[in-house]
Amino acid sequence: MPIVVHLDVMLARRKMRSRELAEAVGITEQNISLLKSGKVRGMRFDTLERICAVLQCQPGDLLEFVPDDEAPHP
Repeated sequence: MPIVVHLDVMLARRKMRSRELAEAVGITEQNISLLKSGKVRGMRFDTLERICAVLQCQPGDLLEFVPDDEAPHP
């Protein structure tokens, strides 16, 4: 997948647990887990906005585009 999610990195930098973020954003901890693993096909902009507000970051801190030819293959 060409979009890599760095939510786990940002949570570690902020010393925050997934549960805390989920409560602050208003989504389930399971959805945070899916976001962290990159197993989602989309995200609402309002959810991304709330995550960025809580983590005090920019969307580019959480998401990175990596072309398929540069991505590591399993």
